[in-house]
Amino acid sequence: MIAELGYLSLTLALAFAILLSVYPMYGAVKGNLRLMQSAPSFALAQFIFTALSFGILIYVTLIDDFTVAYVASHSSTTLPWYYKVTSTWGGHEGAVLLWVLMQTGWTAIVAFASKSLPWQLRARVLSILGFLGLGFILYTLLMSSPFERLLPYYPIEGHDLNPLLQDPGMIIHPPLLYMGYVGLSVSFAFAIAALLMGKLDNTWAKWSRPWTMAAWLFLTLGITIGSWWAYAELGWGGWWFWDPVENASLMPWLVATALIHSLAVTEKRGVFKSWTVLLAIAAFSLTLLGTFIVRSGIIVSVHAFTTDPGRGSFILSFLAIVVGGSLLLYGLRAGTVESTSRYKLFSREVALWLNNLLLCVATLIVLLGTLLPMVHKELGMGTISIGVPFFNQMFFYLLVPFSLLLGLGPMLRWKQNQYSHLMKKLVGALVVTTVITFAWLYSSYENVSTTTLVGVFFALWVCLTGAIDLLEKLSKEGASIAKLGNSFWAMHTAHLGFACVVLGVTLTSAYSVEKQVKVNPGEQVQLNDYSYRFEGVKVVTVFKDNQKVTELYAEKRQYDVGMQVMTEAAIDAKLSRDLYLALGEQLSNGAWALRIYEKPFVRWMWLGGFLMAFAGLFMMLDKRYRRKTAVAAEVKGVTA
Repeated sequence: MIAELGYLSLTLALAFAILLSVYPMYGAVKGNLRLMQSAPSFALAQFIFTALSFGILIYVTLIDDFTVAYVASHSSTTLPWYYKVTSTWGGHEGAVLLWVLMQTGWTAIVAFASKSLPWQLRARVLSILGFLGLGFILYTLLMSSPFERLLPYYPIEGHDLNPLLQDPGMIIHPPLLYMGYVGLSVSFAFAIAALLMGKLDNTWAKWSRPWTMAAWLFLTLGITIGSWWAYAELGWGGWWFWDPVENASLMPWLVATALIHSLAVTEKRGVFKSWTVLLAIAAFSLTLLGTFIVRSGIIVSVHAFTTDPGRGSFILSFLAIVVGGSLLLYGLRAGTVESTSRYKLFSREVALWLNNLLLCVATLIVLLGTLLPMVHKELGMGTISIGVPFFNQMFFYLLVPFSLLLGLGPMLRWKQNQYSHLMKKLVGALVVTTVITFAWLYSSYENVSTTTLVGVFFALWVCLTGAIDLLEKLSKEGASIAKLGNSFWAMHTAHLGFACVVLGVTLTSAYSVEKQVKVNPGEQVQLNDYSYRFEGVKVVTVFKDNQKVTELYAEKRQYDVGMQVMTEAAIDAKLSRDLYLALGEQLSNGAWALRIYEKPFVRWMWLGGFLMAFAGLFMMLDKRYRRKTAVAAEVKGVTA
């Protein structure tokens, strides 16, 4: 009976989603204030009943109700309580319900945190979010209900959660990722609402910007933690595999990165309005596309949830309605938008637009590289593979102009710049960056490739130009660190984070070493400056210059319910390097297979990701977005 209450609760959430989709939008069109003011109540009710439904799923999981098919498939009596909770989003149906919870949660937050918005805009935004929630709730009820029963026969112990998912990363990674995905629907809703009103002024850009930044923050954290999780849990020594599902999260992140920059220009300068709206549509559309890739059954991946083509057809239809409708509206309205400001070719506006263009090109590369093999196979043309070398090479080509502009951007001013003054700073920055790059690399490493030189150069270039901009700001009369503002610090923190990511990727790709060996207890293996002594299956002692450095405890874990054996890597982490050990299979005569890695500066990638997310927090806390402004209850043409 309890599981049926979960289904009933979600059905009631569907009813409120329908009301939220219809009444406030109708009120906005007709100018009826009372109907528009109903939106927050509908949004709150929708969220409450969705949260109740999700809470019931957690409850039936915690009490081991294996008559519920989803619980029987993804949990067991042996799971700790926290992994039982985690199992509620460890499978397709539960993950979709978590998505719905996030969607309705974002909608409720927008409803009550946007009180200073005009009702005409606020009602439209909430109605659009209600329509999106309606689509996902309908999909859950019709195609992916986690409350189906297994009667009269059901397992006594359950089938257990996939051992790969029994990890702290599973507790954190999916909710953060979904918060980012769903958060982009708010940016989408603001853009569509502005198009419907025909008012692409600075207001919608100003109020959309913190929501977009919040979504980008969560998405950045989700991707960063997912990369760390793959590195630590799979035992493969890798942190990014260009898997189709990894690409599905990267594409909206790239477009969202372009969007937050474009929103800044639209808010401050009143330009790029049509372009900003198109980016908002594209960012959320790519999250829906990613949902289709993961849940349609067209790929085989460690991340993929389902192989049911019916579910894929539903998502594809919803994707067509949302994307097709929004692009049609964009085509009808975008041509009427005009910029209110002018700027020269040599200006910050142009630099930001060029970086936006490069981010979109990167997205297109990932999109084509991900979809082309799928389309090729579905058309019966055989199997093709677009692998890591393709993506790495294409992104390397884009890194050069992107990083150059990223360092140049903070030095540029709006509208136009004095060429001679700027060139002095640029030449000095180029010289200093070149000297530091060559001195560091050739003093630390024997072999230095062109790729490594370029990667390290541009990472240092972004850091140095940011430092120059900071010193220039502080040198002005009356300037102080406190007066620079959140926007300034958010920009430079994000750029510093990007530089850390580039530095980490470059050095760990160039100088990581790997050794696969067969060892008996008591034997030692040398790799670079470190010696590894295999003490037995439980421990490996690491020495450097005959001094003990650490002990590594790599594991083979057997999960009794499914009788699965998983590798648990042992890692000695330092800021400058990781020592990474994965235990292989037991061989003859008591010997074991070992994989040993040394990965320099790999931690800098995740440090960079966290710095970028912290930059998003800086921006969200900007006082401009927390300042209350008076909004008249009566607008022209609005009735009570």
